[in-house]
Amino acid sequence: MTITLSSPLDMHIHFRQDAMLDLVAPLSALHFAGGVIMPNLIPPVNSVDRLLWYRGEIDRALAGAAFEPYMTLFFRDYSEEELIAAKPHIIGIKLYPAGATTNSDSGVREITAMNHVFAMMEHHGIPLLVHGETHGFVMDREREFCEVYRYLATTFPRLQITMEHITTADAVSLLDEFENLRATVTPHHLMITLDDVVGGLMNPHLFCKPIAKRPEDREALLQAALRAHPKLMLGSDSAPHPLDKKECPGCAAGVFTAPIQLPLLADLFDRHDSLHNLQAFVSDNARRLYGVQPPERIVTLERSPMTIPDSYGPVVPMWAGRTIPWSVVS
Repeated sequence: MTITLSSPLDMHIHFRQDAMLDLVAPLSALHFAGGVIMPNLIPPVNSVDRLLWYRGEIDRALAGAAFEPYMTLFFRDYSEEELIAAKPHIIGIKLYPAGATTNSDSGVREITAMNHVFAMMEHHGIPLLVHGETHGFVMDREREFCEVYRYLATTFPRLQITMEHITTADAVSLLDEFENLRATVTPHHLMITLDDVVGGLMNPHLFCKPIAKRPEDREALLQAALRAHPKLMLGSDSAPHPLDKKECPGCAAGVFTAPIQLPLLADLFDRHDSLHNLQAFVSDNARRLYGVQPPERIVTLERSPMTIPDSYGPVVPMWAGRTIPWSVVS
């Protein structure tokens, strides 16, 4: 059995920088026509000059691959002139609550203090992408942040807001509550719960932010993805860290799935008799919601076993060494 996908898109990727960028960018370009690139570098991508430098570094690493990097700026207190200058080069601006995840210490501390920036983004048609967590108890952070989404969606009704890597049933329900909210979801949050991370011996390669949640949350995410909810998109949050930053005290947050996520998703959708919805989930919804036209790419998968590599350079992928039923054949 085979399935052919047209121009898959990953609407939330971490390419990092330097040697890590050189390793992981080509791995995404193997199977994807484009993706939304996160800006939380050190220092963050928070100016047009740094954005253009980073785009140049990505183009160098991709070495001519048919992959379109959709760039983002790290949210800060921008002037209107800065937003106007940035708009032709970006797909949106990414808001991180200060300290919520990797390299986010310079993020936003008070949402309402940035209302003037949200208003300018709304006026100029620049989407807002949000890492939606409070600083409360770790299992409740996304659920608590839903009130912030409600505030933003009602206060700025023409601002297009993407809830990034949602993990809860509460966030899924918001998709049908507000016209200007949409979301990405990761393959790993469709497959695992917190029990997979720490229910036995801790698996650091499944530890991520936002943390995996309860079975009922996974089920809500999965059902929305399987029916290709029109406001839900694939966004892997593929987040590479070297082995010594994962298997250590103070383990870094991030699950690396970039080169294996299409076979993982084909297997998942196949097991639930939903392969007919995979194209919408991995490409069509994103194209419509963001109005993008990625490079033409055709990716064919077949129900043929593949063994996930133990590592890609210094980076260990999700489920390293496991054999899964589907693989990319062309």
